[in-house]
Amino acid sequence: MVNGPILETARLALRPLRGSDAGLISLYLGDARVAKMTGSIPHPYPPGAAEGFVTSRATSAEISWAMDATLTDGPEFIGVIGAVPQGAGVEAVGYWVGPPFWNTGYATEALEAVLSQRFDAGITTITARVFQDNPQSAKVLTHCGFEYLGDSEGFCVARNATLPQWDYALTRDAWTARKELS
Repeated sequence: MVNGPILETARLALRPLRGSDAGLISLYLGDARVAKMTGSIPHPYPPGAAEGFVTSRATSAEISWAMDATLTDGPEFIGVIGAVPQGAGVEAVGYWVGPPFWNTGYATEALEAVLSQRFDAGITTITARVFQDNPQSAKVLTHCGFEYLGDSEGFCVARNATLPQWDYALTRDAWTARKELS
C-alpha cells in the first residue's frame, strides 16, 4: 500500500511524508531521547537517513503519516505515526513525536485517528510494543483502549541492546464498543 489517506483530527492533519519534512525528521531523530525509545532508529542519526526514510515510505508496505499541526496554526511537522501489516487482518502501530511536543496529547490524537481509519479499512487487530522505560507511550496506548498482553523483549538499535518491553493489542470489536460508550 502506498501512503494512507489524509486524516484530520481537531488539531492535526495526518498526511503523507514529503521531502520538506526531512530536516525536522533529522532534528528530532537526532535527539537520543527519541531514538532510544524506538526499536529501529539509530543514534546518532546518520546524514541523509531522513531523506531515505521519506523516499522509502512511498513504496513501503507500511503506511506512514506525518503529524502536521497547521490546522491550528501549529508547526508543519511534529512527528510520525505508522501502521505495518502483520498478516491476517493484523497490523502493528508505532509513533514518535518530537520533544517540543511531548505531553501535548498529539500522539493520542493521531493514534485515535489512525485506529479509526485502519479498523474502518477492515483491520481486525492492532498491536503495539513499548520499551518498559517509556511509560508515557504505554499511557497513550492504554488511553486509546489497548489492552496489556504481557512482557517480551525487543532490540533497540540506538542502545544496541535487547530491552524488556510491554506488548499491547486492540481489536476492532473492543474499539467499536469503546466508541459506542463515549
